[in-house]
Amino acid sequence: MPTALIIGASRGIGREFAQQYRAAGWRVIATARTEAGQAELRALGCEPLPLDVNNINDCAGLGWLLDDEKIEVAVLNAGVFGPRTASLASPQEDHFDEVMHTNVLAAMRLLPIVLPLVENAAGKLAVISSRMGSIASRSDPEAWLYRASKAALNSVLKDISLAAKKSTCIAFHPGWVKTEMGGAGAEIDVQESVAGMRATLASLARSDNGKFIDYQGAAIAW
Repeated sequence: MPTALIIGASRGIGREFAQQYRAAGWRVIATARTEAGQAELRALGCEPLPLDVNNINDCAGLGWLLDDEKIEVAVLNAGVFGPRTASLASPQEDHFDEVMHTNVLAAMRLLPIVLPLVENAAGKLAVISSRMGSIASRSDPEAWLYRASKAALNSVLKDISLAAKKSTCIAFHPGWVKTEMGGAGAEIDVQESVAGMRATLASLARSDNGKFIDYQGAAIAW
């Protein structure tokens, strides 16, 4: 039975990943910050683990809990949007710290722990990024703190892909999804987004390592 690791699975895209992989017969290890979130994941048939991605001890402890696992698919989904600015307003320091710590620092702590486990299975590792992190395709500065954090996350993923020897590591734009973050006016529902990303992950070859793609597998400019 293949194993999927979903980091940040208490709601939205992460929870849907956990649910779809379980429905497909996979063993799913999934993280949540709260006991209530862990209980909901357990009810889905997952193996829940406690993790606050902004707690350095939790991040280090995840490595101990997962020691010697073979992970066929790992998805880093944890992230926050931050202030929804429409102009170039300087972010408050606490907003900057929250967004950058959650979206970037957590990835830099967790991915070096997770990569060897994915390497054990010559598997797939994905971070949930956003087209808003693309510099080349950017057309407006809306939510520039979030954009900066996703551009930085893409850089982290690219470096992780260079360290990968057997696994395939990619950054995903999940589409504009109807979640708490994406809003009710988004283009696609979470089921379509995750089904697309799962199918894309299954189709990836080693030659796709280090790419930035959308949920349907189309390339996105950095």
